[in-house]
Amino acid sequence: MRMYNPPHPGEVIKSLCLEPLGITVTQAAEALGVSRKTLSAIVNGRAGLSPEMAVRLSIAFNTTAESWMNQQIQYDLWHAEQGRKRLRVMKLSA
Repeated sequence: MRMYNPPHPGEVIKSLCLEPLGITVTQAAEALGVSRKTLSAIVNGRAGLSPEMAVRLSIAFNTTAESWMNQQIQYDLWHAEQGRKRLRVMKLSA
């Protein structure tokens, strides 16, 4: 069962990782070995997580890369499903 309108992984990073630790995006970006611009785009929902970023987050926050990728997949799939009716696709199965 898919979650209703799941949060963008960037929201999770901000609310469950950065804010409780009192870490700024700049500090987190430095710790993750990425630019502030890259992390800011993710945290603000303007970019999605790559598998490499999922691995970086898993190392930094002692989580799994799979959990981060699952969040991204759920977010992307829910948004894609919202446009299902306007897709022009013919069924190919019997």
